[in-house]
Amino acid sequence: VQLQAFGGGLVQAGGSLRLSCAASGLSFSSVGMGWFRQAPGKEREIVAAINWSGGNTYYPTFVKGRFTISRDNAKNTVYLQMNSLKSEDTAVYYCAAALGLYLAPLRAYSDYRYWGQGTLVTVSS
Repeated sequence: VQLQAFGGGLVQAGGSLRLSCAASGLSFSSVGMGWFRQAPGKEREIVAAINWSGGNTYYPTFVKGRFTISRDNAKNTVYLQMNSLKSEDTAVYYCAAALGLYLAPLRAYSDYRYWGQGTLVTVSS
């Protein structure tokens, strides 16, 4: 199984970025997907999750209304559209895959079986 995240970079506060995560080696349409991030000195935290069909999503309050997760099962790809970026959004962003056809998006780090390598997002103020 491989998850390859890309799309990170340097952006000014208030700007936007779109992350992509391409999956291979698994039945993509049967797994939940999540995006997590980890800033220096902080624990990894979830920023968005989507169930296997794309019909249900989850966002923590600190990104709700700014981030949007979506998936294209035909392309084995999950996306994270990030708008109105803030300096505190600076982190390495990871995509992850959770096995199982759960209706609800999975929120816990321990729910996810496979992880991508991470892509750095830097927001300058």
